[in-house]
Amino acid sequence: MSDLTRTTEPKIIAIANQKGGVGKTTTAINLAAALAATGRKVLLVDLDPQGNASTGIGIDPERRDVTTYDLLVGDVSLFDAVQETRSLNLWVVPANTDLSSADIELIANEKRSFLLHDALRQPAMDAFALDYILIDCPPSLNLLTINAMVASDSVVVPLQSEFYALEGLSQLMLTVREVRQTANPNLRIEGVVLTMYDARNNLSQQVEQDARENLKDLVFKTIIPRNVRLSEAPSFAMSIFEYDPTSKGGLAYQELAAELIEREQ
Repeated sequence: MSDLTRTTEPKIIAIANQKGGVGKTTTAINLAAALAATGRKVLLVDLDPQGNASTGIGIDPERRDVTTYDLLVGDVSLFDAVQETRSLNLWVVPANTDLSSADIELIANEKRSFLLHDALRQPAMDAFALDYILIDCPPSLNLLTINAMVASDSVVVPLQSEFYALEGLSQLMLTVREVRQTANPNLRIEGVVLTMYDARNNLSQQVEQDARENLKDLVFKTIIPRNVRLSEAPSFAMSIFEYDPTSKGGLAYQELAAELIEREQ
């Protein structure tokens, strides 16, 4: 049962990187599942028109009658948009390709940057008694990503262990700074998490060294390894905790969730 007497607000975290293929959706799904496995109540909001987070958490396309698109452009209650997943304590607002037109449709709306902010603060949200809301952003710095940042308390940035990783990070940092100055002064970088890390690869080690030298404590201690089981899990529409919780990838996301909770406390 939801505790309707609870007054604390959920922590809202955007999972964002304008580059594709950095493990963003993998991190959104598995961090959400890992937090839920600790007993926290978690909502995963799929804000990517590709809908990969929805698929990866087990929501078939035919079940996506009400999506984040409707939450942004329509007068839709969260009760209509939120769906249960197979995992205890984990819910999702799914996405589909309708979101791809949202940028154009919302451009004339004066509150276009605050639509997700307001949607996630409906009175109906209290009934879920959530601890965390994780937003899987699209792989670009568009109006959808701006909506996520305006709605969020902080941003987690997955950083692939590759040559140009840090170069792409600077634009994201600038965007966070602009959002902080114009719309959400409390927004902060929660942390940068190194993904697809191969300890046998000198390049991965060099990227880690550069990231820690430049970003200091912003970089999570936990590193997400390159792991076959992590790659396989979405094809079975499962988080790693349904598919293979004791794999290296599963253990790494458990550690990341624990580190995130520790930072909060």
